[in-house]
Amino acid sequence: MGTKPLMVKNLLRIFLVAGSFAFTAMPGLADTIRGVGFGDSLMAGYQLGPNQSFADQLEAALKEEGYDIEIANAGVSGDTTSAGLSRLDWSVPDDTDFVILELGANDALRGISPDLSRKNLDTMIAHLKEKGIDVILAGMLAPPNMGEDYAAGFNPIFPELAAKYDLPLYPFFLDGVAAQPDKQLEDGMHPNDKGVATMVERFLPLMKDYLEGRDG
Repeated sequence: MGTKPLMVKNLLRIFLVAGSFAFTAMPGLADTIRGVGFGDSLMAGYQLGPNQSFADQLEAALKEEGYDIEIANAGVSGDTTSAGLSRLDWSVPDDTDFVILELGANDALRGISPDLSRKNLDTMIAHLKEKGIDVILAGMLAPPNMGEDYAAGFNPIFPELAAKYDLPLYPFFLDGVAAQPDKQLEDGMHPNDKGVATMVERFLPLMKDYLEGRDG
């Protein structure tokens, strides 16, 4: 091979490498949006198969809509708001863009003081916002058997925290699934894969509004 063709080949290689570096170094270009679904068994996908959890199905639905997004599943079955608070830092990486905060169902089932639930959720939201991580709040309602007094203390927690911190709020995470046997496991509490699909379908507009707002 002559000297001139070799020089041309080497120059071409340099241009290709430089162009590739410039492309990847441009800020905001093809950046994957990173989210974490932080919650309890309703987020974790209790007794469901691979890729059937809420976080997995929501990620898949958003990718079908054209979003470059990853949603890690940080759901732990049985978690209360106190347990969530204790593991928040090691469950949510610093490079996370947003967290879907879904906790409180186990507090209500156990009759934990709504004041404590509110305090824990408030502390988690404030801490995430201090780190520059957006919070999308998934609300919960107290089970009817807990009585009207408990519901009066528990149910307002989520809309009031959403108003306090100006957060996107999905009022009731189990909307469309609660009291629907065909969308629940045999325990009558947790969603089956069909139930999760319903939850994702109903949650999707809120997520799309949030994601479009990020670009605005």
